Amino acid sequence: MMFVLGGVLLIIGALLVLVEAHVPTGGVIGGAAIVAVIAGAAMMLVAAGAPGLLVLVLALFALAAGTYAVLVLGRSLIRHRRLRPRTGAEALVGHVGVLRSPPAPEVRVFVDGALWRAEPDWHHEEAELHEGDRVVVERVHGLTLCVRKAEDWELVR
Repeated sequence: MMFVLGGVLLIIGALLVLVEAHVPTGGVIGGAAIVAVIAGAAMMLVAAGAPGLLVLVLALFALAAGTYAVLVLGRSLIRHRRLRPRTGAEALVGHVGVLRSPPAPEVRVFVDGALWRAEPDWHHEEAELHEGDRVVVERVHGLTLCVRKAEDWELVR
């Protein structure tokens, strides 16, 4: 009976590892997976007749290794989530472009080799935009960029 319960815990642990790989929980489910796998393996070893001290030492070693792995992977995951997007429209935030059409009903801005539809950022109304002005992308709404006039310090890059 203990052997079967250990096998069930191993399967549950493996399923929890798969869930952790696809659901961002920051290691919570991964920690439960480690506990389930270690408990399952320990139960199977005890059922097979292994000495209790050996099972305890192996379980503690596996627990330490699993905890270290979850902490290292969790730390790198958190670090990568804080990075700015590198692709897509969201990556344009902060980039400098050139206003290509006068601020009429539809403004066009040339940013990173492409012509985008744009609208002025209403939080920075004090600077009037003219054709040829350098602008900075503040936000992205779908395929429309919210831009404001670039300041001198932003043009020196």
